[in-house]
Amino acid sequence: MKSILLGIDAGSTLTKAALFDREGHELGRCTEPVEISRPRTGWCEVDPDQAWAAMKSAIEGVLRQTGIDSGEIAAIGISAAMVGAWLVDEGGNALRPGINWEDSRSQEMLDARLAADSEFYQRIFREDGCVMQQGCTLPVAAWLRDNEPEVFTAAAHIFSYKDFLRMKLTGQAAADRTEAAVAPGDARGRSRSATMMELFGLTEGAGKFPPAFDSEALAGKLTQTAAAELGLVEGTPVAVGAGDVPSTVVGASALQAGTALVILGTTCIAGVVSDEPVFTPPDLGLLFTLPERAWFRSMVNVAGTLNLDWAISTILGEIARDAAFFQRLDDMISSVPIGSDGVVYLPYLSESGIIAPVFNQQARAGFFGLTPRHGRPHMMRAVYEGVVLAVRDLMQHLPEVKSEILLTGGGSNSRVWTQMLADTLAKPVAVPEGTQFGARGAALLAGTAVGIFPSVREASISTRKIARRQAPDHGARKEWDKAFVAYCVQRDKTLRESV
Repeated sequence: MKSILLGIDAGSTLTKAALFDREGHELGRCTEPVEISRPRTGWCEVDPDQAWAAMKSAIEGVLRQTGIDSGEIAAIGISAAMVGAWLVDEGGNALRPGINWEDSRSQEMLDARLAADSEFYQRIFREDGCVMQQGCTLPVAAWLRDNEPEVFTAAAHIFSYKDFLRMKLTGQAAADRTEAAVAPGDARGRSRSATMMELFGLTEGAGKFPPAFDSEALAGKLTQTAAAELGLVEGTPVAVGAGDVPSTVVGASALQAGTALVILGTTCIAGVVSDEPVFTPPDLGLLFTLPERAWFRSMVNVAGTLNLDWAISTILGEIARDAAFFQRLDDMISSVPIGSDGVVYLPYLSESGIIAPVFNQQARAGFFGLTPRHGRPHMMRAVYEGVVLAVRDLMQHLPEVKSEILLTGGGSNSRVWTQMLADTLAKPVAVPEGTQFGARGAALLAGTAVGIFPSVREASISTRKIARRQAPDHGARKEWDKAFVAYCVQRDKTLRESV
């Protein structure tokens, strides 16, 4: 019986393909870059041909690396960066570059809607539980209808990145509940929303948005053309799949009510899984619909490890980032006491500002409290601390966490950073085994689709393997509390000034 699962995770700048066995062990992975195009201010696009080529190269690479015969693959799962808009004809051929979630071209239109209706954003939140982001599918589609009417009219289907790639694999147009519910859509109904379609003036074009299916449903089978191009077997089952955040929740073995998960990647997301949709606090954060009638109430700091990447390049001027470098970096920041000797760093390193703990598009990153006695070690320590203090800030607005916190993302590779998080949250932090949790989640969804697992929840929980746990140092709590107070004082002052 075939038991190998192929998971694909197409991120904004990297496409990953990984192979897993039925116990969820990662057998191999391959990563291919995808270039983001920014042809105009606020635009963020992906070349569809390059997106397909990157997936092809990643699949070819992981098969070559592992030596696994493609005939052993039981099913294919797919995940990708969420929302945005990909417009295709009946054959799945792209009509224009794909629009990424970071895109902000719809902001002027949103501002006009808000000026005409002061409750505009609240209406959206009450339906889908998310603060409005410019790059969501419906506002982008409305912008295209008004500004590229010929493309909008020609489009047979409008959907997200994952759904574009899956149509290329199977020839079938579809969407899944995790994407439809945040388009914006209906979080309670776990699907699209006629009310939201009407709000964005898209009712007449609603047929262009494919119906939403369960993530673990079978979407179709690999076509002869796609199989030949990818070096896979024609007829291999392909699951509907899920957006990158829901797929990561599944892949990180977090699909159980009460589980807290921090994704410390390029973007930092902190959230708690629940068996009911949570809409509090209002008009703040994001509510992701998950498989198996679960939801992920989350708060987001738009920049996570991006802060460290920027600091390494800008403050240290380093290019090589091998294990020896990161060991030197750990030693450097460990020589500075908690609180960075009075230096505070706000990790709001994004041109789109922040969406939690408040919604503020003008918020920006910065160092505060610098004096001549401070040097690079203080600044680097402050960057590390700023990110974990931002997580603590986010966690204040989430349901209470009574157990350990799961941590994934590139930041989890740092034991020093992981320990800081455990200390400031006063909770044990558990790092799951593996690296490609989005691809792993996609693979587990595919395994459920073909009956390897009885349910997505069983697939997620039964394959949990923890690489390490780090307990909090309760003796450091007082110093972390002082650091958090200093952080909050500077946060409040900065956000007031940016309004």
